[in-house]
Amino acid sequence: MSVVHRNGQPATAEDLAPLAFAGYAHFTAMQVRDGRIRGLDLHLERLRNASKELYGRAPADEQVRAYLRAAIEAGPADVSLVATVYPSSGEFTAIDGEPQILIRTGPPATGPQGPLALAVVEHERFLPGLKHHGEVAKTYYLRQAVSQGYDDAAFVDRKGRLSEATIWNLAFWDGTAVIWPEADVLGGITMGILRRRLDRLGVPQHTREVTPEDLPQLAGAVVMNSWTPGIAVRRIGTVDFPDGVSFAEVLHRAYQEETPETP
Repeated sequence: MSVVHRNGQPATAEDLAPLAFAGYAHFTAMQVRDGRIRGLDLHLERLRNASKELYGRAPADEQVRAYLRAAIEAGPADVSLVATVYPSSGEFTAIDGEPQILIRTGPPATGPQGPLALAVVEHERFLPGLKHHGEVAKTYYLRQAVSQGYDDAAFVDRKGRLSEATIWNLAFWDGTAVIWPEADVLGGITMGILRRRLDRLGVPQHTREVTPEDLPQLAGAVVMNSWTPGIAVRRIGTVDFPDGVSFAEVLHRAYQEETPETP
């Protein structure tokens, strides 16, 4: 059973109609298991910071938690959940409307099996630090990559640096340490969980620029998002990776160290 709530109550058609093609909104996506969420503090921080950036104000964390609880309690214990924040004033206006929160749930997800082959595309997202709506390029480049025989696409910026993939963060393995690409990217929630858990496990991590020319020197690559802490990548462009599966297993073990919590 799916749930769609607006400000903690079942959403009506009248509530949803103005949002059908609206893009001035931001969101966070999560997997709920047994009614609990990993990285809840990171999700709340993301919603708070993006709301302040876009609307000049943010819903209180406790209000967001209450809305999350209401949606989770109204459905199955295991769901995919998306919490979207949008202004009551709508789009194409400079008026700061009160932030509204739309929460919808659906079947739980784990992502594709992998390993994946990624095409390399030059693209930079607008406001990359925010997880916002209105990004047609992500689906466009996914479809282009699939038409060329790949599974998805990875982005390089104008400086030639690998940044992220369509709906994924990228991470690399040099044989001893995790390499996070240095570029303007969205700091993913799963990425944040892994960074703090890998630190506590003593797994070395570095952030540095990674270009397509650097890829032959790396041992493995993965993509990650709210669905999964790591899906192995077998190829980026024309470069194959020998150890993506083992690298993904390291990240899955680290992710399991994060204790999920009830909102």
